[in-house]
Parts: sequence; structure tokens; C-alpha cells
Amino acid sequence: MKISINQAPKHEGQKVTIGCWLLQKRGSGKIQFLQLRDGTGFMQGIVVKENDESLFETAKGLNQETSMYITGTIKADDRSSFGYEMEVEDIEIIHESHGYPITPKNHGAEFLMDNRHLWLRSKKQHAVMNIRNQIIKSTYDYFFDNGYKKIDPPILTSSSPEGTTELFHTKYFDEDAYLSQSGQLYAEAAAMAHGKVFSFGPTFRAEKSKTRRHLIEFWMIEPEMAFYKHEDSLEVQEQYVEYLVTQVLEHCKLDLERLDRDTTALERIKAPFPRITYTDAIELLKEKGFEDIEWGDDFGAPHETEIANHFDKPVFIINYPKEIKSFYMEENPEDPRTVLCADLIAPEGYGEVIGGSERIHDYDTLKQRIEESGLNLDAYEWYLELRKYGSVPHSGFGLGLERTVAWLSGVQHVRETAPFPRLLNRLYP
Repeated sequence: MKISINQAPKHEGQKVTIGCWLLQKRGSGKIQFLQLRDGTGFMQGIVVKENDESLFETAKGLNQETSMYITGTIKADDRSSFGYEMEVEDIEIIHESHGYPITPKNHGAEFLMDNRHLWLRSKKQHAVMNIRNQIIKSTYDYFFDNGYKKIDPPILTSSSPEGTTELFHTKYFDEDAYLSQSGQLYAEAAAMAHGKVFSFGPTFRAEKSKTRRHLIEFWMIEPEMAFYKHEDSLEVQEQYVEYLVTQVLEHCKLDLERLDRDTTALERIKAPFPRITYTDAIELLKEKGFEDIEWGDDFGAPHETEIANHFDKPVFIINYPKEIKSFYMEENPEDPRTVLCADLIAPEGYGEVIGGSERIHDYDTLKQRIEESGLNLDAYEWYLELRKYGSVPHSGFGLGLERTVAWLSGVQHVRETAPFPRLLNRLYP
């Protein structure tokens, strides 16, 4: 019977066959311990010399990453986190590996990134990708279960959703086009048709940043909701993030353990989340020793970390100055200098994971903001038209997948959270 490693608990005491690779091995003159992987998990296989000397010699000669069919009996093993192992009775080599470059020793980051196509096979990278996969699954579950429809905005666009110059330019036949920075504007159009929608796709930022929080290509989850005010949107964000955390804790226990993730920090992530206004955050930073920061300045990573450290779970920074936020954000009626927006700052130094706002729903106001921002009015005519035919208050937000994976898995650099990350100096492999 052929099974996968993750099915082993259902086959205790049975003889089975597993297609797998050799991750590592160790042993003595009498026994070989084979660390096996098959994509679904990791398990130890044991080969005892006195049981079958020929099989023992085969096991002893195996090289790292050799592929094989391995047959044996599944046994309980309380010493391993997986809880099961195999008493090996037969090994059928499929392909013998020689000179695998990533050996069981420390390697530099650049070497590992050059070999990303192979580094993905390691236990820790496997765990990170499992957590990423769970976040993706849980995202679909959350939004579908709560009445949202998925829409797919175009990746090629004629203008910038954010109104910035950090765009990748290309030719679209005889027109100029850009790789999308965000699906938000298109999601707004879809929300006017379907009420509650979300998009989930790749976005691109031509930002020459080398920080541990930045990628050139990354994935965004962007819900947009008709008839939702800013406060309504904040509640959705809290519920969604809490759901992601609980699902990862429930379904990725072995992965979190493999990454040495302190889960007590994640177990505290329960809604509602604390909130602090931008203005109060400036005062807090001044009290913490950031004397140079002034009202109107944007926050950098040290500022976000300091604010997050003041709380024991994610914190919303709300109502940023109008001048440092995007043109489409609704003005704050209690302070016209600011807009109805929020950034959700993750604890433990992981920075902003969500940015959101209530959108301007008045035609004349939005038109004025587009003109004040120096944008091409013709390029945004379709977006303006959403305010001409039954406009309603609406809100939305964007969650960065890779930053969220980094936070929940506890890895220090966002490059480990994408299968093949695109960085300022990296387009290979």
C-alpha cells in the first residue's frame, strides 16, 4: 500500500510504501537512522543490520537527497514530534543524488538564496511554506464564509492606484502600461456590483529598498466593502487577523515548533486591538526619545517597532495626516488635517501588516483630490464614475501576505516567506 508520510498515523502496525527523499542520515555499525521527507512531512526510517545486512549496506551508502521508494512497518515513536517512524524492510532507489550543495552546516544568506530552488527542501523552509499555505487557505475560508466574492483585478494597468512613481513600466502595444501596485481601485468597482469582495494576487513595487520587510513582488489580500464605514472595516480587520492566527496555531503546530516560534506571543492575539491616533503616536515617540520626529512625518521601522512595543498585541495607528496618505482616503470630520485610515502594526518588530481606509465617495471631493495630487484626471475617469451612479460609503484594506507569514512564523527576513522572492538585487532563480 502506498501512502504519504502525513498519512502514517492512520497506518500504525501496517506495512506500507512511501515515495520519499533522504534528508539526512546517521548511524553506527549496527543501525542506520534515515531522515525521510516526501513533501507532506518528515519521518525517521530505521534499518537494523542484523535484520538484513544487504539492506543495511544499501542504507549506509545513501546520499543526501537520493529519491526512493521505501517500504516498511509504521511504528509509534514517542521520542519524535511527529510520533511515528518506519522499520524499513526494503529500499528501491529511484535516482541517486551526488554532491548536494546544501549540507547540514551553516551557509550564508546569499548562498542559500542562490540555491533557493533547493533550500525550499529544508525543514525550516518547508515549515514556513506550510504556514504560508495555511494563511492562504484560511483567507479564502474567512472571506467566503462571511459572504465575500473573489474578484481578480488586472495586473497590467494604465495608471497607479497609489499615485506614486514606484511603478514598473512596460509597453502595452503602443500604449504605456504598468505592473499593478494594488488591486484596490478595481475592487471598489466590484464592490459596487457585489457588495463585499476581495482580491488576492501579486503586486509590484519598484521601490529600491533593502530592508528585511520589503519585497519587489509580493501578494496582497484586498477586501472592499460597500456600505462599510471606517469603524466597520477596523472590526473586519481584527476578526480576520485573529482568525488567521488561531488557524495557524491549530493547524501548524509542528511547523511552529520546527521554527522555534514562541506561540505564547501568538496566543495573545485576540480582538479587539488597541488603537492610537497618529497625533498621540507622535507624542508617544517623543516621550520615548525620538525627539526629531514632527507631526506630518511618516513613520519608519524604528517608530513602528517602538509603538508596537508599547502594546502586547497588534495596534492600529489611526488618522494619519492627509498629505502623507493616498488621494482616495476620506477626510476625518473631527480633524480635517487627517484622513479616516489605519495601519495595523504587528508586535515583535514586524511592522505594518495592514493598511486601510474609508474611501472618498463624493464625486466632487474625489475629483479635487485627484487634481491636487497632480494625477492625470483622464486616467481616473472610470474610477470617478463610480461616484456618479449610486455612490455609497465604502471601506477596504490590504494585508501583505509575506509580512504576515514572517510575523506568524517568526522568521526575521521577508525573503524566506516567498517561494522565489524578488529583491532589489535578485531575479534568480
